[in-house]
Amino acid sequence: MTELEGYPDSPAKSRDLARFQEKLLKVSKEIYKGLTPWQKTLVARHPARPFCLDYVRVLLHDFVEWRGDRAFADDPSIVAGFGFFGDRPVAVVGHQKGRDTKEKIRRNFGMPRPEGYRKALRVMKLAEKFRRPVLSFIDTPGAYPGLDSEERGVSEAIARNLYEMSRLAVPIVATVTGEGGSGGALGIGIADVVLMLEHSVYSVISPEGCAAILWKDQSRAKEAAEAMKVTAADCKALGVIDSVIPEPPGGAHADPFVAIEAVGREIAAHLGRLSALPVEKLLDGRYEKFRRMGVWDGAAAAR
Repeated sequence: MTELEGYPDSPAKSRDLARFQEKLLKVSKEIYKGLTPWQKTLVARHPARPFCLDYVRVLLHDFVEWRGDRAFADDPSIVAGFGFFGDRPVAVVGHQKGRDTKEKIRRNFGMPRPEGYRKALRVMKLAEKFRRPVLSFIDTPGAYPGLDSEERGVSEAIARNLYEMSRLAVPIVATVTGEGGSGGALGIGIADVVLMLEHSVYSVISPEGCAAILWKDQSRAKEAAEAMKVTAADCKALGVIDSVIPEPPGGAHADPFVAIEAVGREIAAHLGRLSALPVEKLLDGRYEKFRRMGVWDGAAAAR
């Protein structure tokens, strides 16, 4: 189809292009409607999917990025700052992966070190002080597990964020845009509303990691992905998230602008409702939301 677009314009070319585009759309819909959990994991990792800064560029204006945690260093794997979502001032925190090799290394493949979470918390606490809602964009394989990360307290940094976000006195809307991996995702994922793109995944560990632990065999990642219920539909059914945002045919990477606009509309709908709530009701609702997760009904199980 790309080669056909290079030919001189003619009625025949227009007809053929329309026919091929219609066929491509139909095939994309059929393929993506039947993706397995493992295939959705691979789509969630696609390097052309929109990243946090792509959402910022389309959905926000006058964005100013903040850097550094005022304790050790800046962590480029997390973007944090302030801007305007429409006419509403907001804070943004989000994971940022790289596109080419150089940027992937600089962004550490979207795997934050503790200073990244401390930078995010710094911005979120300022958002609370100035009564600005927080928008979180989640897309990470997990927090960085290297020695330097452990030495500087990555577990404590994530735990601190969980604690602080659970009682942050402003609305928080989190969106899983790609991979929602482990505590690395949850470190900026405690929110009043948690959204997921249709072909994103959210889990306590990667399918490969699960397979390696349970079966000592990473080749069983497909089986692990099925058992772990990592897809957006699974997470919605389990009550882990609040809403699934449909993606364009072929996934978010096929038409990033359409995907980003869909996310923006969903965020706007929830942000308006949350911003109207008194702080006490907002915090009570957030507390109850997470308390309901994982509740085991012993009587029902016995039946």
